[in-house]
Amino acid sequence: MKRANGCWEFAEGSMVSHPGANPYEREEVMAFSNKSGTTEYTLRLLVGTKFLFLKKRRNTMFDHKKYQVNYYPPPEKIMDWANKDHIETAPRWCSVDLRDGNQALIVPMSLEEKLEFFSYLVFLGFKEIEVGFPAASDTEYTFLRTLIQEGLIPDDVKVQVLTQSREHIIKKTFEALEGCKNAIVHLYNSTSSAQREQVFQKSKADIKSIAIQGAHLIKRYAKEHPNTHFTFEYSPESFTGTEPEYALEVCNAVIDVWEPSPDNKVIINLPSTVQLSMPHVYASQIAYMDAHLKQRENLLISLHPHNDRGTGVADAELGLLAGGDRIEGTLFGNGERTGNVDIVTLGLNLYTHGVDPQLDFSDIPQVVSMYEKFTNLKVHPRQPYGGQLVFAAFSGSHQDAIAKGMDYRKKNQMPTWKVPYLPVDPSDLGREYEADVIRINSQSGKGGVAYILEKNYGYLLPKAMREEVGYLIKGISDKKHKELTPDEIFDVFDEEYINYFRPLDILDATFKKHPQKKGMMTVTMEVAINDEEYQLKGEGNGRLDAVSQALKKTPYAFPYEFSTYSEHALESQSDSRAAAYVAITDENNWVYWGVGLHDDIVLASINALVSAINRLNRIHHFID
Repeated sequence: MKRANGCWEFAEGSMVSHPGANPYEREEVMAFSNKSGTTEYTLRLLVGTKFLFLKKRRNTMFDHKKYQVNYYPPPEKIMDWANKDHIETAPRWCSVDLRDGNQALIVPMSLEEKLEFFSYLVFLGFKEIEVGFPAASDTEYTFLRTLIQEGLIPDDVKVQVLTQSREHIIKKTFEALEGCKNAIVHLYNSTSSAQREQVFQKSKADIKSIAIQGAHLIKRYAKEHPNTHFTFEYSPESFTGTEPEYALEVCNAVIDVWEPSPDNKVIINLPSTVQLSMPHVYASQIAYMDAHLKQRENLLISLHPHNDRGTGVADAELGLLAGGDRIEGTLFGNGERTGNVDIVTLGLNLYTHGVDPQLDFSDIPQVVSMYEKFTNLKVHPRQPYGGQLVFAAFSGSHQDAIAKGMDYRKKNQMPTWKVPYLPVDPSDLGREYEADVIRINSQSGKGGVAYILEKNYGYLLPKAMREEVGYLIKGISDKKHKELTPDEIFDVFDEEYINYFRPLDILDATFKKHPQKKGMMTVTMEVAINDEEYQLKGEGNGRLDAVSQALKKTPYAFPYEFSTYSEHALESQSDSRAAAYVAITDENNWVYWGVGLHDDIVLASINALVSAINRLNRIHHFID
């Protein structure tokens, strides 16, 4: 091995000696080849318990100079839309799960799965659903015919079908729609400079002619099916890679053919087929089209963002501000490459701004379950709104803020939602606070543990006790290197604090007011210490003090002072059990807590004191 140009050079399988005091415990050279055939070597070293990776050299294929901006800014800058700060009404939604989503699956859906998925999309509230490209395959043709012949399309739902600008394809598309009450026929052809030059090798005039020809054919075939109400849609595919003025020219030519009216509007779909720019650029392109499309009042501008740059939702939201009326997307963003825009996120973003999304996402766990069933894909745990962990707070400070916010909201009966770290009420989406919001691991704090014990099991820990219990639970989580479930948390709490009766146990106790000393109590009790029983009497300033004084009459020293006490009913019923919390201190002022549980509040307090004493004994061993 040698060092050259600041980089280590080494051969696969070579051994590396370490010049320092601690030799590498293991070393290995791993080789891999990239697609260009260039071999890269990575040295993986284990030093103690830590792995170190030293890369041989930079991949020479990783060169930013081969890239440039490939989008076209509009010739006219229209920025009025940027003055808006939120969307005020829900757009028209069109699900393309059964087309874009299905074609992106490793194993496409079967006919039965498609039929069930269609039914579920209707259940969620979609009024426009793209069902496929019926002229492209027998499967998609059969799917559409089944929907129509079995009467599975509600009267208020439009099915959307895709077609290219070829007469035999358009003819078969209309044949597939025979008997359908409401349908959207979606014509598309690619207009981008890259596709014109590299794929079709045609001029702008040629590409425009293809669109016009398809528009005429669709208009003609639609007249042959008078019993179906048709809506026409046109997409200049790869719009974001098309010169905006040329995209406008093609769209206006199609509009001239279709002659939209107030009662029969045309959809102009402007897809971000491949994301090429930042979201505000796409919005500017939409604003330009919005300002210059013919018969704008008789059009619906539809947006179809993909997610190549990870900003599909931002593209859609800014595009709506800039003039969009309609969104084509999928549940959780399924689609080719990095996917389509996520309609769940878009809809619930509107919801958190007080806008009705017109889609029912009130049971997100069910939406996730159905999506995973149909697609055989998993929703990422951090997927907005739907992911398993999106409402989870592990951080102690976050848990504390959420718990206090929830308590403040309850006490002040706040009519609108405003809670730290939670942009939406999880219960609105069918999520549970106990399972989804406060999650406990080694990063959690006292507030989170206390919240779990209160909400799941009814224990209202005194503030002074929360830190101790929090550190106990965190320590166990850290040692096991895992998240603890609510049941695991309670099991630890129960075993450590509640009704801890070894080696001391008070079997029975009878209290009376002192006959001569006002405010004093007497106790007669039966006590077991290491299975040896004692009959004891004592008096004191209250029940717990009387018990403490009686215990001092045994052969054992009880080196503690009573510190604090609290109690509450564990449930709301009149015959509910009571929980009591007692803290005692030793000679060093260390605090020991105990929790008592009993149907009788007096006996619950005695159990709490006994639990605290037994925990103290684990440290001081005053009872052998």
